[in-house]
Amino acid sequence: MSSSSVVRVERDGELALVIVHNPPVNTITAEVRTGLKGALQQIQAGKDLRGVLLLCEGSTFFSGADIGEFSGPPKEEEYRHLFNGYEALSIPVVAAMHGTVMGGGLEIALACHYRVAASGTRFGMPEVTLGIIPGAGGTQRMPRLIGAEQALELIVTARPVDAAKGRELGFIDAIIDGDLRSGAINYLRSLVAAGKGPRRTGEMTVPAASATTEVFERARAQARKLYPNRNAARVAVDVVQAATQMPFQHGLEYETKRVNECKDSVESKGAVHVFFAERETRRIPGLADNVKARPIKSAGVIGAGTMGGGIAICFANAGIPVVLLDANEQGLTKGLATVDKTYQSMVDRGRLSADDKAKRMALIGTSLSYDALKDADVIIEAVFESMQLKRAIFTELDRVAKPGAVLATNTSTLDIEQIAAVTKRPQDVIGMHFFSPANVMPLLEVVRTTQTSDETIRTAMDLAKPLRKTPVLAKVCYGFIGNRMMEGYAREAERMVLEGATPRQVDAALEEWGMAMGILAVFDMAGIDVGVNVHKANASQFPPDPAYYQADFALHDAGRLGQKNGKGYYRYEPGNRSRIDDPEAIKIIAERARELKVPQRQHTKDEIVERCLYPLLNEGLRILGEGVALRASDIDVVWAAGYGFPRYRGGPMFHAETLGLDVLLAGMRKYQDIFGPMHWQPAPLLVELVERGLTIAQWEAQQRGAAR
Repeated sequence: MSSSSVVRVERDGELALVIVHNPPVNTITAEVRTGLKGALQQIQAGKDLRGVLLLCEGSTFFSGADIGEFSGPPKEEEYRHLFNGYEALSIPVVAAMHGTVMGGGLEIALACHYRVAASGTRFGMPEVTLGIIPGAGGTQRMPRLIGAEQALELIVTARPVDAAKGRELGFIDAIIDGDLRSGAINYLRSLVAAGKGPRRTGEMTVPAASATTEVFERARAQARKLYPNRNAARVAVDVVQAATQMPFQHGLEYETKRVNECKDSVESKGAVHVFFAERETRRIPGLADNVKARPIKSAGVIGAGTMGGGIAICFANAGIPVVLLDANEQGLTKGLATVDKTYQSMVDRGRLSADDKAKRMALIGTSLSYDALKDADVIIEAVFESMQLKRAIFTELDRVAKPGAVLATNTSTLDIEQIAAVTKRPQDVIGMHFFSPANVMPLLEVVRTTQTSDETIRTAMDLAKPLRKTPVLAKVCYGFIGNRMMEGYAREAERMVLEGATPRQVDAALEEWGMAMGILAVFDMAGIDVGVNVHKANASQFPPDPAYYQADFALHDAGRLGQKNGKGYYRYEPGNRSRIDDPEAIKIIAERARELKVPQRQHTKDEIVERCLYPLLNEGLRILGEGVALRASDIDVVWAAGYGFPRYRGGPMFHAETLGLDVLLAGMRKYQDIFGPMHWQPAPLLVELVERGLTIAQWEAQQRGAAR
């Protein structure tokens, strides 16, 4: 039988095999849909066919719909007609699945009459995390197969399940061990031999016991709890409920209507924006295509503390041998014990086998001598923030490292130009700023100096992939992108507690707005001493404000270091990270405010959010205008991937436009009138954009045009 470039139909006796090959992950693109439609027409016209098998070649069955189509005209109707066409066939249709079957990939399988899967296949409906709902029949077919309650659990939590769980729930009919294609053909032949015809999901009814009023009320409560400020999960509950109340085709049409409403929301546009922004970060304008990364087969990490150990874990997880170096045996022993504990917790939670743990631990060597790093392809320094210490380390690295080795510093604030200056190879020096805990947080700020070579940049950016990091390229300045923007955000949070707000009041307002964690709680987690040391070391970088970050200083002076000693902005019980309001902390901060004569004021939630966010957004525009970041979307990725900024708000620059650049400028000027110009100077780019009536995207397009 004939084929398209991505979909072909083969005959195997009385069976038709519809085989899809659209690498890398068999996304359901327009070309795939056209191919599937052509295949359907061939099957409808075929003679002597007794069964159809749908399968994909490559690493996975359909991974999902093409997210790139979200911003274009709606495609749901096309999906509906196509999937309904396969469901309407008069001979049994079997979907044979492997890999990671998500969203639209699972929805097409639900439209087939039977479903089999290779052992270990994973399934999920992640749509609500992108601000939408399953829009190709998932909300109508899944409840008919497994009941409304279980369907809601899959759709609302967006948590994937494996094949064994799918079989238990009832949307998988059989698990195939061995070769999937031959096993699925045998399964389909056995159906035909037994005289089993189509078993159409759309003709089933939702089991009444799974669809009580209590079930839907519970799902709505779960949606509100899991997704504050968001609507998609609640819409999903409405649409699943419609499956129990409407005829199947009406339910599908209602699903289409509601998914297209969701796509128009800021929530969906913001989440999709971040999704694509994360893929864009690796594209570096001005870096020629023929610049190749150096191969990285071995690594060294200097400093066996929390950060160094976490970075070593990243390399071991990537299968790259790494030597962890520290100044003394005690530091190494402690560091390696922490690494072991991290891996053991993964084993205990079933996320890693004991055998895999042993293999990864074996990739981490230790040494007290720099000579152990002489063969490393990349060496990352991860000691505490001291310019003197880092320059001493790089002097030593310049002596021992082989020619062409990438010499990276994990500094979060220091001038990398000064660090590179002590070497005879500044072209090989670059910043690789990991975020704590390094083995968990996805962000990697890659910081180039004026002398870093293109090859070194490409190597660091490409290395992010095996390390499972999202890299963002920045230029050298105090704090780079993320910490520089955090400076004003955190400054106002600290200023407000000096003005009489409680830590809980400030953090709760920020968390309610959508930040993963209030900034004062973040300081407690990171260690108040860390922030104090950074501000002491970089005093020359800050404005002459006697109250600057003084809440931190006051707590530090009183011996309060945060979670590490059980008291910071909050109090903590041993072994418990729950925040307990502490009158003593409030008293210490109030005393410092009196000494500094900080005027007291009442704070509404709106003021707390505005005073923290406006400086953050403003500084992002300053960074963009200065060219420290390549593009606005990179700034969004830094904050969404590294600082707990809500993805559904699209990152700080996306949010600035959602808010309105004119509103942001008016807000900066409002607080400038109240508090004076020192901290509230609007970024030149913000003023320019508002005066010229330009969006950020229009300004960026003009900059690209001017650069050509």
